[in-house]
Amino acid sequence: MHYKASPLPAKKRIALIAHDNKKDELTEWAVNNASALGAHELFATGTTGFVLEKKLGLPIHKFISGPLGGDQQVGARIAEGFIDILIFFWDPFEPMPHDPDVKALLRLAAAWNIPVACNPASADFILQSHWIDKAYSRQIPDYDDYLSDRIRTLE
Repeated sequence: MHYKASPLPAKKRIALIAHDNKKDELTEWAVNNASALGAHELFATGTTGFVLEKKLGLPIHKFISGPLGGDQQVGARIAEGFIDILIFFWDPFEPMPHDPDVKALLRLAAAWNIPVACNPASADFILQSHWIDKAYSRQIPDYDDYLSDRIRTLE
């Protein structure tokens, strides 16, 4: 696979997701960081989005609930280049019936080279990063190059 540079804008598009047992933890973290989060565009799945919007008083683009496909909606937005950071407080001790969706979401975040936080400490590090309010150039898969290679092999 070849890679190319792709900018992350200064105003980041941040997805906020939490498993049921982690919703309170994410909400508390978000409330403590409301002013920093308010400088960015926020997205969330299902109930998490409604709870955060009410607690933060900030607009949040809401997808459907994670188990009903919200995780995959976020993953699609990552692949399309419309999510810049994933903050996903997942529960490592609770088996999830939609675990394959969660793994697919994390795989897409890794493949498209976006920062991922899975707990308050890693979320703090991302939100306090030098790059949080600056443009940043990341390397992503060069899909156009990938397609041209595939088409050449079919000719």
